[in-house]
Amino acid sequence: MQEIVKKYMQEWADEIRADEMGDVVCVLNPENESRIMLSAHADEIGVIVSNVTESGRLQVIERGGIIQANYPGQQVMIQTKNGIIFGVVEARRELFEKGGVKAKDFLIDIGARTKKEALERISLGDAVVLDTNIRKLMNGRFTARALDDRLGVFIIMEALKCAKEKGCTAGVYAASTVGEETTKNGAYWCSTRIQPDLAVVVDVTYCSDYSGMDPSEAGNVELGKGPVLCNSPIAAKRLNDKMEKCAADIGIEIQCEAASRLSYTDGDQIHFSNQGVPIVLLSIPLRYMHTPAEVADEKDVEACIEVLAEFLCRC
Repeated sequence: MQEIVKKYMQEWADEIRADEMGDVVCVLNPENESRIMLSAHADEIGVIVSNVTESGRLQVIERGGIIQANYPGQQVMIQTKNGIIFGVVEARRELFEKGGVKAKDFLIDIGARTKKEALERISLGDAVVLDTNIRKLMNGRFTARALDDRLGVFIIMEALKCAKEKGCTAGVYAASTVGEETTKNGAYWCSTRIQPDLAVVVDVTYCSDYSGMDPSEAGNVELGKGPVLCNSPIAAKRLNDKMEKCAADIGIEIQCEAASRLSYTDGDQIHFSNQGVPIVLLSIPLRYMHTPAEVADEKDVEACIEVLAEFLCRC
């Protein structure tokens, strides 16, 4: 993912920086004393290999907030040092009837006949993700895994490109971070090295427009109705106001949500880094978060890019 970002941004960024953890920061106008950090995370949820049984099956533990019931019977990809190995999470009717399935119950079949054979291809700690595809739906909507938050990475990179075309003179540091789903170390490393004056965090947020969602918890957020600003104790009100004005001036509708504590995004680490960093959280409406088939809307993505680019040009 990060190698794709580097290649994609090569002709647009004035500098591309990387660190030991795998974070990638694309910089515009590094000579400017002002520093605006854009943050979105490239990592995704999944499981990691914790053991191999005598029969060659892989046992795993969680990496991030997976929904365990999504995994039995699914094809998976194991990311190894020698490339991708394919597998299947064992499933049988009784497992579903039992209910309460946990990651420790998973057995991944990669076709190996023995533990020794499996360990010739697999190492403990290898990451495992569901083997799914991106598909277009009706009305400009699309589905894939890990739209949380690779959509955000796409948005901040496109906003940097758009801002450059519009003549932005501010120093912009678009960080594609690692570790948000587990430790949030990537955002912390990037912020402490960039030392930003402010940060815009772009992540996904729950839609309330499908069954089982309760708008009383955060408000009404609908797919296709535009980017979402979060009113939260860690979001700077003046930055929210500025982002909202930018959107209004270019004719883009903004949705709002409420949070009473932390944002549970990279913004939490960035906000408390250095001597404190004011942040604004700009979110993409998302259905079915942390499933193999998250759903987003192209209009929301395009609107996020336009609003963010306008914001950067006014900083």
